[in-house]
Amino acid sequence: MSNPQQLRYSKEHEWLSAVEDGVATVGITEFAANALGDVVFAQLPAVGDTVTAGESCGELESTKSVSDLYSPVSGEVVAANQDVVDDPALVNSAPFEGGWLFKVKITDEPADLMSADEYTAFAG
Repeated sequence: MSNPQQLRYSKEHEWLSAVEDGVATVGITEFAANALGDVVFAQLPAVGDTVTAGESCGELESTKSVSDLYSPVSGEVVAANQDVVDDPALVNSAPFEGGWLFKVKITDEPADLMSADEYTAFAG
């Protein structure tokens, strides 16, 4: 399992891209995608929704289970990945690329986000 070095990670297995113009991209890690199994449905937050760090903001349903999606930061959703809604398997096949979930204009970022090395150690 390879976790891109430029991303930061939450304990709920979400990743966060570097902030550009106050906006960051959020997805789930390869570890989480593998643990879920084949994702068959994605309920993402809508554009304009307010998300809060550490709180549920959507769901991912796989052939094995339903898992809450947590936001690693607080802010306003400015984009949701319609490609993932149309083809949820992107979460499994490209969790760090085409399988991103939503973009958020950050208002608050918790101090406990991890580096790639810290997350790799955490996820085991």
